[in-house]
Amino acid sequence: MTADNSQLGKGNWANFSIPMEQIQTAAQEWRETLKDTPKPWLCWHVSDRWCALQQNLIQYVGWTPVIGFDPRMGPPKTVLPGSIVINFNEHFGLDVMWPHFPMEFAHLFTERLAFWHADLLCRLPVMEKLRDIFNALPDGAIAAVPDYGGRRNWLRFKHHRYWELAGCTTRGASQSQFDHGTGWWRHMAEHPSVPNEAERKRRRTYYYDSGVGIMFWKRKFGGKVVDIPNSLVNEGHCTSINRKNYKQVQPGGPRNLGAEIDMNFDIEEVARQLGIAHLLPASA
Repeated sequence: MTADNSQLGKGNWANFSIPMEQIQTAAQEWRETLKDTPKPWLCWHVSDRWCALQQNLIQYVGWTPVIGFDPRMGPPKTVLPGSIVINFNEHFGLDVMWPHFPMEFAHLFTERLAFWHADLLCRLPVMEKLRDIFNALPDGAIAAVPDYGGRRNWLRFKHHRYWELAGCTTRGASQSQFDHGTGWWRHMAEHPSVPNEAERKRRRTYYYDSGVGIMFWKRKFGGKVVDIPNSLVNEGHCTSINRKNYKQVQPGGPRNLGAEIDMNFDIEEVARQLGIAHLLPASA
């Protein structure tokens, strides 16, 4: 069976078909690019003005924006002085790539890596709190937002996960997760580090989605996770979740954030409400 190119780019072990040697070769280049960057913060470009504002927010707290991009959108037009652009897809030629792809292999190219959703904006005091959490992380720990799936899934422990709305990982944590066959990608049961078929079968009873592996790593292997409350960052999360009138380019089809974020949200109004309008670059 041919691996689904789009699913692989989203981070899905069930569709994994790339030789690890190829990933290691790419990661060596990423590591060289970031060799003088102690505090990289992954910023995923899907819309130029949203990415530019995120860059300003990241720089405000003294971290370095490292801009990856969905190949459907291409690199940003606006790259602020001090920001770094990396084409994480250069060696792979995938049709779709989410930030989950480089996040999974952070141990191969950096000592720590902060990250957040492309549709997340934060007040400056929230940025400062995130900065303090990320700066204080010891190697071997991560910070992330827990997701228990609401009341209906409160006791369905195999559905619990961490998600990448905002967070930070360290080399030791990323390496431990990879070695234990856990991590950010979907379908952790198919991870190449899972030791045997019996363990794969057991893991297939867990929810398939991204970040379930992080919760599994914490609960089974004693992984250190600093919880970031969703309530801290949710205010500026411009998402389709719980938005009844959300417009899609292809109604009923897969979401295309790059094509839809400006259809559904006025960045100037969002920035004004969050008190960060002064950091919003002018329209091109």
